[in-house]
Amino acid sequence: MMTISNKQNAENNRQWLLAARPQGAPKLSDFNFVETDIPTPKEGEMLLRTVYLSLDPYMRGRMNDAKSYAEPVAIDEVMVGGTVCRVAESNHPDYEVGEWILSYSGWQDYSISNGAGLLKLGKEPTKPSYALGVMGMPGMTAYMGLLDIGQPKAGETVVVAAATGAVGSMVGQIAKIQGCNVIGIAGGEKKCRSAVEDLGFDACIDHKAPDFAEQLAKACDAGIDVYYENVGGKVFDAVLPLLNPKARVPLCGLISQYNATSLPEGPDRLSMLMGTLLTKRIKMQGFIVFDDYGDRYDEFSQAMSKWLQEGKINYREHLIDGLENTVESFIGLLEGKNFGKLVMQVGPEAL
Repeated sequence: MMTISNKQNAENNRQWLLAARPQGAPKLSDFNFVETDIPTPKEGEMLLRTVYLSLDPYMRGRMNDAKSYAEPVAIDEVMVGGTVCRVAESNHPDYEVGEWILSYSGWQDYSISNGAGLLKLGKEPTKPSYALGVMGMPGMTAYMGLLDIGQPKAGETVVVAAATGAVGSMVGQIAKIQGCNVIGIAGGEKKCRSAVEDLGFDACIDHKAPDFAEQLAKACDAGIDVYYENVGGKVFDAVLPLLNPKARVPLCGLISQYNATSLPEGPDRLSMLMGTLLTKRIKMQGFIVFDDYGDRYDEFSQAMSKWLQEGKINYREHLIDGLENTVESFIGLLEGKNFGKLVMQVGPEAL
């Protein structure tokens, strides 16, 4: 990685721009790291200084010029991303210098806002970066996808892919709170051990193991009632025949497919999937958390805050210093190198 230097200054605004649409896995040359003047807020605006930047798999889709639930990032524009910022200057009557803000400033040091779409975090939040993880989009994604779509019942078997990731780790722990038998799927012995020892899963299967499908079938000897999908590919191939009648499949992500440039090799399995959904009466539903559940944030926030206070949720944050390291960190995220919620520290917390 580049030399770590997360110190912002009063003269330049560092930015990561999308330089080209990646073909397959993103590479460093698909982005430009530039420095521009720090923008000046007009009347009714404020200058936000980024402290923490969230890196999430959905960003790979925004790099493609394809129709989706959100517009793609334009070439030579700043990459999008959720951020925790402090108000550096304010010409806005509702915001004071020093306030902590949850925003969507993207991969840069500074941004201008008129207040639209912001969430105040107060002047002295205990752990401000948590707003990008357990108390933010990933935590709410886990909560709503599992409880509203998955509807787990005590005693049922819940399987979650990417079990130690930002969303999967929360899914498994919430399922345990609901009284379920929880089986994780993760890449590597270290992650699988952490899922059991740190997160309280009943078991975790390494998808890199040559007998992965057999191990999963043995761990799920009573079948699978809820499968929380984050991965797709060979992981879903192993899960599909184990789904019980009337199983529920919240479809959150398909990270194994995000860099694909063509359809997978082998026979067409769509008919098998459709036939299984029909004969077993399985419910599979995709969702976009803030589009579908934005009005239920308070419900999620109250529940998650209570679980954290009670010690029922173990949250792991993978913090990396330096905005200049963002691209390599994002590439690592798509390769499964992160351990927990991946957050970049862009600048110091203190004003």
